[in-house]
Amino acid sequence: MSEQGKPDTISRLVDGLANVIDAILRVIIVAGFSGMVVCVVWQVMSRYILRAPSIYTDEIARFLFIWMALIGGAYTFGKGRHLAIEILAPALSGWRKQLAQLLVVAVIAFFAIAVMINGGGALVGRTLANGQVSPALQMPMGYIYIAIPVSGAVILFYCLQMAVRLFAGKTPVEAAPAEAGGPLN
Repeated sequence: MSEQGKPDTISRLVDGLANVIDAILRVIIVAGFSGMVVCVVWQVMSRYILRAPSIYTDEIARFLFIWMALIGGAYTFGKGRHLAIEILAPALSGWRKQLAQLLVVAVIAFFAIAVMINGGGALVGRTLANGQVSPALQMPMGYIYIAIPVSGAVILFYCLQMAVRLFAGKTPVEAAPAEAGGPLN
């Protein structure tokens, strides 16, 4: 196998793994959103129709929203649909543009490692060690906060995928038209 084929092979393997992770994240996002809708509808019905408000659904909906926001943010980043301010990249071409893109990926990876994985992991460890629980469900808050390092790990994986794609001479994110397959394409 030539040297040219190695980056392409690695890129295909990483892209294949990314497709699996994308599918898992889509299921988590859809399940979380569905659960949140059910909780909110039940909360409204129990409060205004049954006149006996549910004490758990508000907290469940809030925790599902936290997970959806963090996991959805990681998914959006991986798909390249996050907010991006491109000032320098359009003015560059060739290896300079690739270097600028790689630098951006490295900064995001550093943030994912330092803040989300290390900081979020420390937060999870402290809350589990201290026994902090949620008021209504009495659920350990570490289980809610674990969404932070999980999301950071997913973002870090997508950074790795983007770096591999750049080294293989491809665009960092596979471009897909927004209208092609709906919001979770």
